[in-house]
Amino acid sequence: RRTHGRVPKMFYDYVASGSWTEGTLRENERSFADIRLRQRILVDIEKRSVESTMIGEKVSMPVALSPCGFGGMMWPNGEAHAARAAEKFGVPFALSTMSILSVEQVREATTKPFWFQLYVMRDRDFVARLIQRAKDAQCSALILTLDLQVLGQRHADVKNGLSAPPRPTLQSLLDLGTKPEWCLRMLGAKSLSFGNIVGHAKGVDNMSSLSAWTQEQFDPRLSWADVEWIKKQWGGKLILKGIMDVQDARIAVQSGADAIIVSNHGGRQLDGAPAAVEVLPEIVAAVGDKIEVWIDGGIRSGQSVLKALALGAKGTMIGRPWLYGLGAYGEDGVRLCLEMVHKELDLTMAFCGKTSIDQVDKGILYEPYPHRPPPP
Repeated sequence: RRTHGRVPKMFYDYVASGSWTEGTLRENERSFADIRLRQRILVDIEKRSVESTMIGEKVSMPVALSPCGFGGMMWPNGEAHAARAAEKFGVPFALSTMSILSVEQVREATTKPFWFQLYVMRDRDFVARLIQRAKDAQCSALILTLDLQVLGQRHADVKNGLSAPPRPTLQSLLDLGTKPEWCLRMLGAKSLSFGNIVGHAKGVDNMSSLSAWTQEQFDPRLSWADVEWIKKQWGGKLILKGIMDVQDARIAVQSGADAIIVSNHGGRQLDGAPAAVEVLPEIVAAVGDKIEVWIDGGIRSGQSVLKALALGAKGTMIGRPWLYGLGAYGEDGVRLCLEMVHKELDLTMAFCGKTSIDQVDKGILYEPYPHRPPPP
């Protein structure tokens, strides 16, 4: 609610909305709510820890900040604030290709490596240069998003005139007049465009040229051959995001990736797709012993994190929660978000009679929980 009152409607709606009817967006959250936890008593739970690892990196809890576009429009220099909050808390931060600050600017604002998320554009020279820039910024992992070959229709964005760059409607401009604090804060922003693109992509030197470039650059031809090419270009830890099918998960394992993220893009792409947590068990059953399986979508609390871990996920990612925290209070808001998730995770684990993350399994859940046998 605090964010809703402080951030212009077009940017708040960008975060809050999904595609088409938003059915998958709602299912992501509802499916977690439907999972029931088994309470245990008279177990020694005095000494507890939710520390874990994700792709070999030690984390204070198995939660990472998911890559999200327009972070710098929720709060000036927002990606830097979020990255610092994550660094101080001991969890990974992933910077989006569509961030407002550039990868170099976020590197200057932090002292430890963060992750970089890559969208594959038709301009492969730009992609290769962007990968090199992430390497030069000492990013410790690359997240390759695979489910944005075409852009899902998001009615709220169309209504608000939110595009790349934004083309605000009269209603959106009037709404800006009701957000004077936001307008004043944004005067201190280092960037108001997509910092990883403007000035770096061929022919994109300003916001006007950015519009034409973005409309034609998302590549519907993206294939597993491109994943192999990107893996060679990167040469480091690779995470594949957007896996919702067992067959795709098996191919991902063969690609040599270090982790996969079960994700329907937060309900922002294929409306009518199942919730991410609904397909998590079958993907874990098929490939969980061969690769780290994470989940992104519908996680709004530490309880959701614990439920995902119980279903076999080795890590989780949150997007909207940290953006809401950022929009409300900047870096302090992201820190508060992480503190809340950590406390909820710790207490819920204790109520279930467990004292460490590696003890968490399906035994803490009541059946039926989301489960479908994997296809042959």
